[in-house]
Amino acid sequence: MQVKPFRHTRVAGAVASLALALGAGQAFGAAFILQENSGSGLGNAYAGGAAASEDADTVWTNPAGMQRLKSPQVAAAVNFITPSVKFSNNGGSLPAQSQTLGGDGGEAGSGNVDPNLYLVVPITKQWHFGLGINAPFGLKTEYDSTWIGRFQAIKSDVKTININPAISYQFGDFAVGVGANYQQIKATFTQNANYSAALLQAAVIAGIKPGTPTFSAIAQSTPFLESNVNIDGDDSSWGWNVGFEWKPDGTSRLGGAYRSAIKYKVIGNVSFNNPTLPATIPPALAPTVGALAAGVNAQFLYNSGVTADIKLPPFANLSYFTRINPKWDLMADVQWTGWSTIQELTFNRTDGAPLQTTPENFKDVWRVSAGANYKYNDQWMARGGIAWDQTPVQSQYRTARLPDADRFWLAAGGQYKYSPTLKFDLGAAYIFVNNSDINSMGSTNLGQPPSVAQNGLLDGSYKNNVIIVSGQVTWDF
Repeated sequence: MQVKPFRHTRVAGAVASLALALGAGQAFGAAFILQENSGSGLGNAYAGGAAASEDADTVWTNPAGMQRLKSPQVAAAVNFITPSVKFSNNGGSLPAQSQTLGGDGGEAGSGNVDPNLYLVVPITKQWHFGLGINAPFGLKTEYDSTWIGRFQAIKSDVKTININPAISYQFGDFAVGVGANYQQIKATFTQNANYSAALLQAAVIAGIKPGTPTFSAIAQSTPFLESNVNIDGDDSSWGWNVGFEWKPDGTSRLGGAYRSAIKYKVIGNVSFNNPTLPATIPPALAPTVGALAAGVNAQFLYNSGVTADIKLPPFANLSYFTRINPKWDLMADVQWTGWSTIQELTFNRTDGAPLQTTPENFKDVWRVSAGANYKYNDQWMARGGIAWDQTPVQSQYRTARLPDADRFWLAAGGQYKYSPTLKFDLGAAYIFVNNSDINSMGSTNLGQPPSVAQNGLLDGSYKNNVIIVSGQVTWDF
């Protein structure tokens, strides 16, 4: 038979509903913001961060705290972050059209190493300069390539690096600080696309009606075909931060800090590794299927440049620190993060065609923490802390990229002062993540709503946790 010619507008509107859901939106969840920006603070669950001003990492937590350092100091830390992300199918998941269901995905959590480096140099008694290099946002999850949700997410990998010069000025018992932030982001997302369903939808566009012998023959000869999809991109941008610190007496400090939102225009590429058609297709049908595949490959599942506008959130801290006696310090912190800057994540092709939109509807969140230090002697100090950390993800919008939920932190650590100029910190935290449910059919593509035929139905629950271990060396010179 003769296949009707393809036109881009016809294929784009209909094949989109079955072919692809890049699903990259869930890359930016609460766990995407990394609290782990020092080794000394982890043992206190980062309580009192904007008021403790204990070492050079105050460049990040509150630049006003640099005034407490009386000599040049460098602090270097390495944070090992190991999340566990496990999905369980509760029996409600459904396979995509012409596909097998697949497994539960295995252990999707993947370890990350988050290094930090800070330098503070006093210029005068009132003026201090600091420089921080850290990774304030990051994420990595990866499922088995044959899992239930492979048409919604397989790998999500987001990395950032932030370079933060800052200055502070002290007048009396009050200090202020301000900094500039040059930040780079790099992201990679992979998943599969349901190529078998795309061929069937293309057949409908070409005038081959469902239920006809030809349509049934195409379906029977082209099952289980999948396209591997990779999207990556990067950008750099600028932001700013400010802070204050007030010492009402010789034992207490109140600090506040604010970091601006950062806007990105991520530019990258989307690539498709489309499958080879089966050799078992009947010879009489092969030209028809070949024409359908050529149309899909050329007009929708084709490699191109992509762009995405992303606005990472602002956040603010208010912290309190007090030394109640020579042995004990107490601290507390409240943090607000404006995740409502992300309501959706849209990727567009650089040729002007829309590619994919994921509704996020993130909400602003709060984190509260409390901690204590016990100074055993002049060399040894023990730390402890707890925190409650709210997720911006609303349950009805949860996806497989980052199935986040509210968390509770339990942290401990210690410090050993080798000499008046050299000290070592070690901290560890276990983060209990609330169990969460998911019921997702993926994302919207080219204005077409997601469907079970396109992506399958991911219906189940997640059990997650995170283990963090940090070490830090601090040297006065």
